[in-house]
Amino acid sequence: MTTWEELVTSALLGTDRRGVAQAAGRSRKDAAAALLDQAALHTVRRRAGLRPGPAAQLPEQAQPDPRPALPAAARRRLAMLLSDRAGVGSGGRRGTAPDLTELLPQWLSGANAYGYAAPPELLPALLDAARGRTDLRPPALAFAGPRALWLAKLNPEWKFALRTTPGGSALPSPDDGDAVRRLWEEGLFAERVALLGAVRAHDAEAARVLLESTWSTERAEDRLMFLDSLRTGLADGDEPFLERALSDRSRNVRTTAAELLSALPTSALAGRMARRAATSIAPDALRSGITVEAPHECDPGMERDGVVATPPPGRGQRAWWLGQLVEAAPLATWPQRLGGRTPAEIVALPVADDWQAELHAAWCRAAVRQRDAEWSRALLGAPASPGAAGPGAVSLAERAKLLGTLPERERSDWVAGFIAAHGLSEAFQLLGVCAVPWSEPLGGAVVDALNIARDAGSYPWSFSGVMGLAERCLDPGAAVRLEALTATPDEREDGAPGAG
Repeated sequence: MTTWEELVTSALLGTDRRGVAQAAGRSRKDAAAALLDQAALHTVRRRAGLRPGPAAQLPEQAQPDPRPALPAAARRRLAMLLSDRAGVGSGGRRGTAPDLTELLPQWLSGANAYGYAAPPELLPALLDAARGRTDLRPPALAFAGPRALWLAKLNPEWKFALRTTPGGSALPSPDDGDAVRRLWEEGLFAERVALLGAVRAHDAEAARVLLESTWSTERAEDRLMFLDSLRTGLADGDEPFLERALSDRSRNVRTTAAELLSALPTSALAGRMARRAATSIAPDALRSGITVEAPHECDPGMERDGVVATPPPGRGQRAWWLGQLVEAAPLATWPQRLGGRTPAEIVALPVADDWQAELHAAWCRAAVRQRDAEWSRALLGAPASPGAAGPGAVSLAERAKLLGTLPERERSDWVAGFIAAHGLSEAFQLLGVCAVPWSEPLGGAVVDALNIARDAGSYPWSFSGVMGLAERCLDPGAAVRLEALTATPDEREDGAPGAG
């Protein structure tokens, strides 16, 4: 009988070029049929001759979830959110139906706040949703509970749950020193990154010691990723290690180490940067303002401390160096240097020789890096201040970063005031940093601004980005305020059909 390998060869070459023995002298169609007959016969023989393997061990049972069951109405809503897809109209354009999956973060936040357990039958869909969206993973895994780990061990597509959830088989407990050390020395890069983050959140010093143990043997790109994990729990105890990293052979590692050290106001690097910046900025007694004398060179000491010598295209060298010095200097330097003034008083001072924009932009970056709410408030100014930029912020992007340093409610109130004064045309970036669901003042300001825009005859797609945010960020309790906005106006007798 023809062997299986010979049949495969005939199928690949074609029966015209290499037929099977049983098809000799037959037509082309009969030769192909003979090949298939032989393949069918071989398939039955191969299957019939297969010996049964040993029975696989049954998986262990999932750990019980002690949390209370989710109410039936909430379960139905979760099922709807997990199965929904954005409505699509003709021509590939989005239809009128909203994409309800955008509401999953809010729903999960509420369910986790009440402490409910996830319905087992919805866990696969929930894990699929979290696999596609990294921002969903922490709340989804918290809601899924121990059954998520059990399922992740059975499906490779859900391995992210093992890497990011304490207790997962790929991520040992931070208290298990031997297992942590073994995974750190033998694990894959992604596992090591997740492990270092978990240990850092549990014991910051232990994570740093773990990183130091293999630092000299790590690749430059890996050192950069590992170093970034020290942002969590950054403390004075990290300074000696970061000081040594300033001499690293990788420029990106040196820059990151310098950035972390500058976020420690008492570090030696912060002190060096403060002294350098203070020599460039001084009070102007004659005009009650600030004078600026930017650095004339970038010496090796500045470069070691993270100052990049070569500016990007379009930037002057001296302005580039000055901005980096001011950004890295502790903000406490300036009240001492400028007559004991408060941040708001300092920001209001005139700056000589057109250096104000450069100086204020550097202070904005310093306030964000050092998470200084008082300086952020001073640089933001009043939400109703003229123009898109405040007294210190040079752009809306800078303002959005400054808002991120403020408490959630204060952030929302400030943006609500900005929208009331300036409308929605410049508010999209600012809305993106506000807590969800929006507070009542912020939601009310957005709805009022949309009403004003409609009454003024603005086209709806002018604010499509804001309306997309409102779909998933507006508090459901504010739905009643949308009635006037969604009402269809009466058609005028002398107007064009559909003009309303």
